[in-house]
Parts: sequence; structure tokens; C-alpha cells
Amino acid sequence: MLVRVIALLSFITVVAPLKANSVTLAAAPFETYVSDEGEPSRLTSIVEAAFSRMQTDLELQVMRDAFLGSAVRSGKVDGEFAYIDLGERKDAVTLSAPYLPIYLYATGKKYDVEEIKLIPHLKDSRVAIENRFANTPKFRMLKEIKWSRNPSTYDAFKQLADDRAPYLITTRLLIEEFNLLLDKDGEELLHVSSASLMNAGFSLALGTSTPNAKATIEAFEHTIQVMQQDGSYNKILGLPWLSKDINNDGIADYIGETSVSLVPTDTLTAYPLDKSLPGDSSIYVIDGVIVETKAEAMAMLDSVKAERESLLDPDVYKTMIRRW
Repeated sequence: MLVRVIALLSFITVVAPLKANSVTLAAAPFETYVSDEGEPSRLTSIVEAAFSRMQTDLELQVMRDAFLGSAVRSGKVDGEFAYIDLGERKDAVTLSAPYLPIYLYATGKKYDVEEIKLIPHLKDSRVAIENRFANTPKFRMLKEIKWSRNPSTYDAFKQLADDRAPYLITTRLLIEEFNLLLDKDGEELLHVSSASLMNAGFSLALGTSTPNAKATIEAFEHTIQVMQQDGSYNKILGLPWLSKDINNDGIADYIGETSVSLVPTDTLTAYPLDKSLPGDSSIYVIDGVIVETKAEAMAMLDSVKAERESLLDPDVYKTMIRRW
């Protein structure tokens, strides 16, 4: 059978590599997203890969959130690489489009959390949350919830584990990583709200005094578009399927990569990279090659893959899981 394929680059504007001076970016530590101690670091890997393709020298630093803003303002660093806009936009920065969406869900040990669709459904409840989200205008406005603020991901999950808070709001990706730990230990998985309660995204933020700031942002955005479609994101995120409208028809398409994607059941579960929804006309991208039918896409994949390990350190969470 002849498989009709369409070149991926036909949907992407190709830009020449950016010739620029070295760029220094910083971010606050965020488990599985940003780390400077050798742990899995999804955002670090994405940004490093993008700047490598842009042929731009890059230095990444990890520092406490309290020092991050002043480091950008003083010019100690050129910008942030894990900026989250939750209503507190900063002046004097050039901001990229979000390169990784954030979907914040409520999670808990009991089934009742699955009935939650909106933040007001948590009224008068005690909810664990990390300071990086709680200390923003969008969450500070929510006075009807009893927030249990925490400085780190570990502390937020511990609130839930110790039953000090029946609910936790965090990213869907972190909930899935914690569930991998629970599943490996034979524990009941966390339940999740039926919808995301708030959405945001990680962006690149460069100080406007940074040389070539606008050109760097534009080159970064174009490079990210390619990486989101050629399988790079699947490998870095450890996700079998992503979805995004890649041919501008308003319908989400499925993106897979042979080293991490599984042959699916009738319904694919994909992590959305934009707001589009899949439909009957969705196409499939495997390793950067676009095919028009699901059958053709599945023929490009192996049928068996081993379950991957959680990106959360099992030794760090060992005591918490054993007390679950």
C-alpha cells in the first residue's frame, strides 16, 4: 500500500538561524520542569534544544523566585525562561507566546473531586497549592477558598498525603507523574477534577534592553513550532500524544513519536498544545511526517512500549507514598 505523506515543513514558515550574542536566562526551581541538580527538567530541555537549533549561545541559571525579578531588572540575566502569566504582567519585558501550556486541575484522594468543574465548586474547602500560583493576582482574588500555601511541589503533595488538605491544585502533568509513583507502589491513584480550573502557559521573557530581544523571541517562537510537530516535544515531555492544529483548519491534529508513542485504543488521549479540539478531519504526525489517516499513522508505530518511570524522584517521595 502506498502511504501518502505530506512534508511537515509545508505548514511551517522556515526562518534562518538567529545570529546573536549569547543569552543568559534564569528560572525558579519547579520540580520536573526546572532543576539545576540533574533531575528531569522539561523546560530546561525544551529551551536548550530550541536555542541550539537557533545557533544562539545560551546560559541557564536556576535561582530563588525572590531574586528572579531583580536579576532581570538589573541586567544580571537577560530574561526568564519559565515565565507564567497569571495576571501579573511585568513591564520592560518582551514576552513570547506560551511554548508549553499549563492546565491547573484539582486533585484528591476521594472521588468527589471528579465532580468539580469550576473553582467556585471548592468554596470553603481547604486546598493545597504552591506559592508560585497562590501569590499571583488571579489566585489572590479567590477569597472564598482556604488556601494552604506551600513553597514547593513536595510540600504541596505532602499536604494532600497527610490529609491536612483534601484537595490540591497543581498542573495536570505533575498529577500524572505522582500517579505513576502511586501505581508502581500499588496504591490507589489520585482522582482529578473533570475540567481544568485555570489555564496559563510557560513563556520566554526577555528584558527589552537585551540586544536583539524581539528577533530572539521571533526565532524562538518559530523554532518551537517546529519542535512541537517533529516529535521533539513528545520525547522531552515523555508524552505519547500531543495535539495541535498544524494545518490551520481549526481542528486539532495528533502528534506522535516512535520512541514514546503507543498504538492507541479507539480514543486517543493527547496533551493539547493549543485550544483546538480534534475531529473527524484530524491528521496525524509521526516523527515529523504527516499522514492523513489513523491506520497509516498506527502502521508507523510499534505495538508495545514499556511504561516509563515517573519524573518525580521515587526516593524523595518514598516515605510519603508508603504512608498513603
